[in-house]
Amino acid sequence: MRTECKCHGLSGSCTLKTCWRKMPPFREVGNRLKERFDGAAKVIAGNDGQSFMPEGSSIKPPGKVDLVYSEDSLPFCVPNNTLGSFGTQGRTCVDNSMAEEGCGILCCGRGHTVHYVTEVKNCKCKFEWCCEVKCEKCNETRKISTCL
Repeated sequence: MRTECKCHGLSGSCTLKTCWRKMPPFREVGNRLKERFDGAAKVIAGNDGQSFMPEGSSIKPPGKVDLVYSEDSLPFCVPNNTLGSFGTQGRTCVDNSMAEEGCGILCCGRGHTVHYVTEVKNCKCKFEWCCEVKCEKCNETRKISTCL
């Protein structure tokens, strides 16, 4: 949350000031969460029952704003009907990406197939006086990668 204010008065003289609390843009919140998620550390409960210790000795103790977890997540690669997880077989992926949407991560090392789809789309559109847009039809080929 951040505070925003607006001045009121003659010529912006700020004789009256109105302030309110405002959420940051959604993208900013998502980026902050993603950064913390990527840096999350696995912890075990401390002997005092109120603190956490990192599981690995090379990891610094978590601070108040750090994300931590105590159990590894279940594998998302294979279907699990009891949890409603469909697995990743048949999912589309980006074959040259190193991020989560990349075939290397999303397909869980099982590999992927590549096929090409050709679609007819409007292209080279021009506005003609008055009030008509005329387009040519063009073939567009897209590469689609799918997890095995």
